[in-house]
Amino acid sequence: MRHGEVHNPDKVLYGRLPDFHLSDRGRAQAAAVADWLADRDLAYVVASPLERAQETAAGTASRHGLEIHTDPDLIESWNVFEGQRVAPGDGALRNPRNWPVLRNPARPSWGEPYKEVAPRMIAALHRARIAAAGHEAVCVSHQLPVETLRRAMTGKRLAHLPTKGARMCNLASLTSFEFDGDRLIGWGYAEPAGHL
Repeated sequence: MRHGEVHNPDKVLYGRLPDFHLSDRGRAQAAAVADWLADRDLAYVVASPLERAQETAAGTASRHGLEIHTDPDLIESWNVFEGQRVAPGDGALRNPRNWPVLRNPARPSWGEPYKEVAPRMIAALHRARIAAAGHEAVCVSHQLPVETLRRAMTGKRLAHLPTKGARMCNLASLTSFEFDGDRLIGWGYAEPAGHL
């Protein structure tokens, strides 16, 4: 699961920075997902150590009487632009000072390489699968790690342009993987909070 919307009035790339919490809308999104998962056979809830992921996991864990486990491998990808405004249209990408780190979108050169994100996310997925053996688990993470995991698990190229519409991982969305033992037999995507 990707975390819900974050309170970010300065519109910075918050990345791994502390003290970025869910907005009111983000809390509503997390509650909608908890409602959507209410009848699922959940046995394990785990989240990134960042506040927004822990807060998103809280409703689902509480609803099922489970504790929230923390897995550092679910953390957001690191990024050299952390703490800066770098949204499309704000000029950051046209600034020549930034060009040296924007040289290779396939790596990506501005942050944690996809080839490093994928194995740590796959490891976290399998730890959760084993912890919930015979039942279901919910892992709460972040957009790029979840998207990279989906691409890795479904045999897609990891490298992609991080533009609008290029990622299947909206706020508070669920990307699911179904296993028979340790063999992946299916995957799915849902947006239970898409109406918010």
